[in-house]
Amino acid sequence: MAAASLPIDYFHTNADDEHHEIFGVIWLDDSTNAKEIKAVVVELDELISRIKADHKIQKMVEEPLSINIFTTNTGAGKSLTGLNGQFVFSQVLIDCLLRLKYSEVDKKELIHLCRQQYQGNSVELSNIREFEKDYSANKVLWWYTRESFFYKSLNAALRTQNIHIIFLFRAYISDIHRQLKNLQAQNRLRVYRSQMISSDELKTLKECCGQFISVNSFFSTSVDYRQAISFINIFDDTDNLEPILFEIEADPLMVATKPFANISICSDLNEESEVLFMLGSIFRLNTIQRSSDSKVWIIRMTLCSENEHDLKQVLMNMKEQLGSGETDLQTLGKVLWEMGKFDLAEKYFIRLLEQLPSNDPSRGSIYEDLGKLSSQTGDYDKSVQWHQKSLALKNQNKLTIISSIDEASNSI
Repeated sequence: MAAASLPIDYFHTNADDEHHEIFGVIWLDDSTNAKEIKAVVVELDELISRIKADHKIQKMVEEPLSINIFTTNTGAGKSLTGLNGQFVFSQVLIDCLLRLKYSEVDKKELIHLCRQQYQGNSVELSNIREFEKDYSANKVLWWYTRESFFYKSLNAALRTQNIHIIFLFRAYISDIHRQLKNLQAQNRLRVYRSQMISSDELKTLKECCGQFISVNSFFSTSVDYRQAISFINIFDDTDNLEPILFEIEADPLMVATKPFANISICSDLNEESEVLFMLGSIFRLNTIQRSSDSKVWIIRMTLCSENEHDLKQVLMNMKEQLGSGETDLQTLGKVLWEMGKFDLAEKYFIRLLEQLPSNDPSRGSIYEDLGKLSSQTGDYDKSVQWHQKSLALKNQNKLTIISSIDEASNSI
C-alpha cells in the first residue's frame, strides 16, 4: 500500500479569481485498477508540473474545436462565404498575417486589451508584465505551453475567429511558425488527440470522409496513445457530446508550408510526447469508426500539403492576389472585403490611413477602396466623401508636380 500527497500550487476560478492550496491523500493498494492511474510520481515538483499539464490538456479536450471543411462534392458551396470559401479564407488570412509587418502600436494595443481582460487577476497581470518586459522570439513555445494569459487569449481568439485579436497576435503566431520549422520532425509520426464534439459535428465529419479539414488553431497531439485516450470522459447521452480520438499519420515529406514538431525541448510543461501542428494545418479525413469497445469514435486522418491535387489550384488562385513578400493593411482589408467582412475591411483601411503622412500619394487608392466599400454597403453619402478625398489628393499632387516643374524650369 502506498500514499501520495497531491498539492496544487494554485487553483484559478473565473468567478472570483481566488487562489487556494489544495492537499489530498490518495491510497493505492492491490485492488486499484492500474488503468485508472495516470502516473506514480514521488518528486513534488514533477507532481505539480504533471497536474498542471493534465489540467490544461483536459480543458483543451473539452473546449470546442474550430475547423473548416473543403469538399470536392458538387454543390458544396464555391462562394467565398460558403463551405469551401471559409476553408480558403482561413488559409489566405494566415498567409497574409504571417507576412504583415508588426509595429510597436500593435503590441501596446494587445498588452492593453490583455490587461483589461484580466483586470483584478494579480497572477495574470504579473504574467503580462513579465511578458512585456522579457519576451523573446526563441521563448514563444515556452509562453504558449505555459498556463497563462498568452495561451488562453490566443487560443480563445483562434477558436472564436476573433480576427482583430488574431491580427494583434500575428507576430507571435509567426514566431511559433518559425520555431516549429526549426524543430520540424524528420521522421514519419503517428499521433493522437482526444476531443469531445457534438453529435451534429460528428455527423458532418462522417459526411465528409475523403475530404479535407483545416484546424483554426494550433493542434496539440501526443505520440502516446494511452495518454491521449486517458483524457476522454464518457458523458451521458443527454450531454449530446461524442468522445472521439484523432489518429493522425504525419509525414514531414508532405509538409509544404505548415510545419509540425515535438516541442518538449521548449515546453514549460514536463511533457515529452507533445507534437504541435501549425495553425491552419490541413488533413485528409480518411475514416470514422467505432473503437473495438464501442466507447469512442476513432477518426483517422493524414497530414496534407497545399499541393494536394484538389487543393492546389484553388489556394494558388487566392494567394496570387496577395503577391509575394511583405503584405500590408490594404491587402488585409481587401481579403476581408472579399469575404464579406465589410466592417473589418473598413477598420484596417482606416488604420492604415492613420499610419500614413497626410500627403502620402498611396492614400488615394485607400480612399478609393473605402469609397467602393461604402457604396457596396449602401452608404452612398460616405462613398461620395471618400471619392472626394481621393480626387482632392490627386489634384493636390498634380499642383505639387507642376510647381516642382516650374521651379526646375526657372533654375535653368
